[in-house]
Amino acid sequence: MAVIVTETAAREIYNIIRDQELDPAKIRLRVGVKGGGCSGFSYLLDLTETQKDSDEMWEINYAIPGKSGAEPDASQAVNQSSGAVAVAEPGTAETFTLRVICDPKSYLYLNGTTIDFKDELMGRGFVFNNPNATSSCGCGSSFSV
Repeated sequence: MAVIVTETAAREIYNIIRDQELDPAKIRLRVGVKGGGCSGFSYLLDLTETQKDSDEMWEINYAIPGKSGAEPDASQAVNQSSGAVAVAEPGTAETFTLRVICDPKSYLYLNGTTIDFKDELMGRGFVFNNPNATSSCGCGSSFSV
């Protein structure tokens, strides 16, 4: 399985990359875990150009919001060999390829995790849905296994 990034989270990542004037072709979204937090492990998200040979990597293609006059629809196709999810809109010429990387130790804890983005009255931020977590803290930024 892969670490999955929802379309909503990918749009937010795309906006961050664009706002910081980073090169989307060079940028990777590093996901990981570190010891600590109120439940034992904390999630890590980082935009980086550095990738190690040992990192797991998934490429996920998304239609760029606002291009060709329409927002992408929610249709998804999963590449069974890589686990990558492709979100596409018919007739949209431009896409954003999100490259997600994860070190092997973190992948043991994050395999099958879905990363989403919520923008709600009580706060906004990335949300992890981790099937490997046996419990998590109230803020959702740490977990235990």
